[in-house]
Amino acid sequence: MSEKSFAIEGMNCASCAAHVEKAAAKVEGITFASVNLATERLTISYDDRKTSVEQVVEAVNKAGYKAIDDEKERRASIPESEKLRKRLIWSLVFTVPLLVLTMSAMAGAKLPGIISPEASPLSFAFLQLMLTTPVIITGRSFYIAGTKTLLRGNPGMDTLVAMGTAAAFLYGIYATFRIAGGDTHFVHNLYYESAATIITLITMGRFLEARSKAKAGNAIRQLLSLAPPLATVIRDGKEKTVPASKVKVDELVVVRPGERYPTDGIVTSGLTSADESMLTGESIPVEKSEGSEVTGGSINLNGSVTYRATRVGSETTLARIVKLMEEAQGSKAPIARLADKISGIFVPVVMSLAFLSGTAWLIGTGDFQLAFRVLISVLIIACPCALGLATPVAVMVGTGRGAQQGILIKGGEALETARKARVIVLDKTGTVTTGVPVVTDIVPVTGTDEKTLASLAASAESRSEHPVAKAVISFAEEKRYTFSAPERFSALPGYGVEAAVDGSHVLAGSKRLMSERKVETSGADKAADDLSVNGKTVMYVAANGQCLGVIAVADTIRPGSASAITEMKAMELEVMMITGDSIQTAERIASEAGIERVIAGVLPGDKAGEIRKISNSGKSVIMVGDGINDAPALATADVGIAIGSGTDVAIEAADVVLIKNDLGDVVRTLKLSHSTILNIKQNLFWAFFYNILGIPVAMGFLHLFGGPLLNPMFAAAAMSFSSVSVVWNALRLRKLKL
Repeated sequence: MSEKSFAIEGMNCASCAAHVEKAAAKVEGITFASVNLATERLTISYDDRKTSVEQVVEAVNKAGYKAIDDEKERRASIPESEKLRKRLIWSLVFTVPLLVLTMSAMAGAKLPGIISPEASPLSFAFLQLMLTTPVIITGRSFYIAGTKTLLRGNPGMDTLVAMGTAAAFLYGIYATFRIAGGDTHFVHNLYYESAATIITLITMGRFLEARSKAKAGNAIRQLLSLAPPLATVIRDGKEKTVPASKVKVDELVVVRPGERYPTDGIVTSGLTSADESMLTGESIPVEKSEGSEVTGGSINLNGSVTYRATRVGSETTLARIVKLMEEAQGSKAPIARLADKISGIFVPVVMSLAFLSGTAWLIGTGDFQLAFRVLISVLIIACPCALGLATPVAVMVGTGRGAQQGILIKGGEALETARKARVIVLDKTGTVTTGVPVVTDIVPVTGTDEKTLASLAASAESRSEHPVAKAVISFAEEKRYTFSAPERFSALPGYGVEAAVDGSHVLAGSKRLMSERKVETSGADKAADDLSVNGKTVMYVAANGQCLGVIAVADTIRPGSASAITEMKAMELEVMMITGDSIQTAERIASEAGIERVIAGVLPGDKAGEIRKISNSGKSVIMVGDGINDAPALATADVGIAIGSGTDVAIEAADVVLIKNDLGDVVRTLKLSHSTILNIKQNLFWAFFYNILGIPVAMGFLHLFGGPLLNPMFAAAAMSFSSVSVVWNALRLRKLKL
C-alpha cells in the first residue's frame, strides 16, 4: 500500500473538499482519501497495482478541480493570496464608483443630468453596466468553477455565488433593454451594484482567508527556512562548499561561528556552543565538544567545529519534524467529521430553500423584485465556507504553536483525544527519571574520608564502560577529586572490577566479590542494606584487603517531574508509573515524584497489556515513554507521547513527540489540546450561527411580520465575515501561553 499527497487548486468550501474526496475515493484501488481545506491538500492511500497517480489526478480534474502531485511546481506558482489581492484591487476600482453612483441616487442626491436616473435613465443604467462588467470578468473563476461543479451534480460555494450574481447581472441587462424600449420604471429595478459588490466582498473575504491561512502555516515555512542551503565538507583533504542536500553520511563537515549546522552529526573536533532554540524552545546555548551531538538547523555560536554527519537529507531531525508537522496539519480531528457530513449535503439543501422561498414570495405577493432579492440573498448568505475552515485552520495553528514549544503532534485525532484522557501512565526510566545513574551516597568506614574513597573508586573504574562506573567517574570529576588510570585492570562480569592503583590492590563491586576475596565488610553492611532497601545500587570499595566503604548509585528524577505531576493531578488526571525495576526502586522514585500508584517488575513485552487493562476498564489512557520497550505500549494507548531523547522506534510509535526532555511538556500538550478543541467548537458555533441566523432572515421571515428584508450585499458581507472571523479566531492560538 502506498501513500501520496496532492496540492488541490479550486477549492473554496467544505463541500468542495467533500467533492474532491468522493472523486478520489471512486478510483479503483484507493483505500483512503482525505482533503484538508486549510492546507488545500489531498492525501490518499492506494494499491499501486490497481491504480496510478495519473488516474487520481484525472479523476480530481474531471470533478472540476486541479490536482498537482509536484509540490515544486506549486511553490513556483504565484501564491493564492497574491492572485486574490490583484483581483480584489481590480474589483474595488470599479465597484467603489458604482456604489457611489447608485447609493447617491438612492439617497436622493442630485446627479449631473447626463447620468441622472430621472433625466437620463438609459445613461444611468448603461454606466452601471460598464462599471459592473469588468468586475464580472475579474471574478470569472466563480462562474467557471461553479458551472463545472453544477454540471457534474456537485454544486459548491462557487455555484451559489455564480447563480446569485449571474441572476442579478442578467436581470440588470434585461432591465436596461426595457429602459431602452421606453419602460423607464425599470431604472429602479437594476441589480448591477448587488452583483459587483457581492463578487468584491467575497473576493475580499477569500483574500483575507488566504492571507490568514498563510500565517497559520508559518510554522512549517519557518522550520524549512532553518536548513542552510550550503555546507562546507572535507573531501580529498580539502574544504569544499557543496549544496547541503549533497552531504553524505559519515562525511566531515566544517561549521564556523554564526553558521547553521546543515545536517545532524557528532562533533569530532572543536569546542563551541549552539543555539538549539528552534528545536527545544530554550534560549540558553548548549555547550558542544568532541562527542557531542549537533542538530541540523541549529546555530553554531562561538567556535569552529568539525563534525561527522550521521543523518542527512530527509533523515535529519529537522526534516522529520517538518514531515510530522505536514502530516499533523493535513489530518482531521474526529470533531471535523460532523462539519464534513453537514457540508456535503448543505449546498443542495440551500439551493432548494432559495428557489422555494423565492417561488413562495412570488406566488404570495406577485412581486418579482422582492422574490428575486430573497432568492439571491439565500444563495449568498448560506455559503458553508466558514464551516469547512472551522476545524483544519485551528488544527494548523494549534500544531504550529506546539512545534514552536518543542511539542510535535502527529495529527488532529491525537489533539482531540488527549483532552479526553482520564489516566496518564508514565514510564520510569528516561521519562520520570533522567535515565542516567548518578552517585547519591558515599559512606566511608574505618577512618577513610569521602575524597579518598571516591578517588580510589574512580581510578579503579576509569577503564570500565559500566553505567555505575561512569556515575562514579562523573562524581569525582564534578568534585574535582584527582584520580589516575590503573596500572592493571580486570573487569569481573557480575561482580565488579579489580585494579592496581598507585601500588594498591583495589576491588570495587558487589558484596559477593568482597566475600570471595575474604574482605571483611561488617562495618559497611548496615549502610549498604539501608541504601539497597531504598532501591539504590550499592558498590563496595576495598584496598589491600580492607573495606573502605560503600558508594550508592541511583537513577534520579528529572528536574521538574514532581511539579509536572502535581499539575497533572490538578487537571484531575490519575497518574501512574510503570517500570521493569524492582518495587523498592519504583517506590523510591514514585515517592519523590508524588505518584501514588506504581506498577513495578513489568516485563518489556507486558507494558502494552497493562495499558490494555486500563483501557478495558473504560478509561482513556495517555502513555508517556522513551524506550524501545515502550513502543508497543505507546501504540496501544489512546494517545502515546514519546520523550524526544528516546529511541526512533518509540518516536515512530507515538502520537506526540516532545523534543525537550521535560515532563512539563506533557502538561503543555494537554493544555494545547484543550485550547485547540475549544477553539474548534467556537469556530463551529460561529459558522453555524451565521448560517442558522442568516438563512431565515434571507428567506424573509422577518419581512412577514413587518421587519426588514435582507439586502444581497449585506448577505455577501455577512458570509465573508463569517469565514474571516473563523480564521481570525483560530489565529488567536498563536499567542496561547503554555
